[in-house]
Amino acid sequence: MNEESRRRFVRWDVDQRIKVKFEGHDEHVDCHIRDISLKGLQITTRLDLGEDKPLKLMLVLNDEFILNVETWVAWHKVIAGLDVYGLYFIRIKDLDKEKIYQFVRRYMPEDLHAKWWGMPELKGEDIMEDRRVFARFPVKLGLKFLDFNDNLEVAAQTLDISAKGIGFVTSKELKVATPLEIWLKMPDTGEPLYLRGDVAWSECCGVDNFRAGVCLEKADLMGASRILRVH
Repeated sequence: MNEESRRRFVRWDVDQRIKVKFEGHDEHVDCHIRDISLKGLQITTRLDLGEDKPLKLMLVLNDEFILNVETWVAWHKVIAGLDVYGLYFIRIKDLDKEKIYQFVRRYMPEDLHAKWWGMPELKGEDIMEDRRVFARFPVKLGLKFLDFNDNLEVAAQTLDISAKGIGFVTSKELKVATPLEIWLKMPDTGEPLYLRGDVAWSECCGVDNFRAGVCLEKADLMGASRILRVH
């Protein structure tokens, strides 16, 4: 994954010491985490991690938030005399993604709102509880959908995708609440990903050009993970 692609994902500045247990080492090592996202993190460590290779590790953000992940050592830099590594998550459980979210929400709520939601920190117990939605990532994939109302199969292209929704552009105007069957063209195996959902919103962007958002019937975490792994 290149630098431009990595920057599509929101990164939170953590800037604190954590414990890391690397595969092949018996003891936890003190490291400094510079930032973290749902796709990776930057750390400084006294260990030589190499570069362009897989690496399994246990991240101990604190006693409550402990993650077991498989990463790829994407890059290495020396900054102010310190070895800094960029680690990209190859495999991370949905539970561990939730731990990252909850860790940031608890200790960096203002950063979470400013970078993810683009709004100032809210006060009170209702701070996002009713707005907990899945992260939406910009992804361009071809798709076809079947409009149940008109019984037509139409081509489109995704704009963004989450585990609970899809935004796309198409030449067909769609009415809100229209049920759709969707087949996403996947570049990994060629086997399309099948989804179902209802049109949540639709708007005209020009002649025969419409944008629409679909709310999926159920959260497809495995499907979202499969999409993000190949982008």
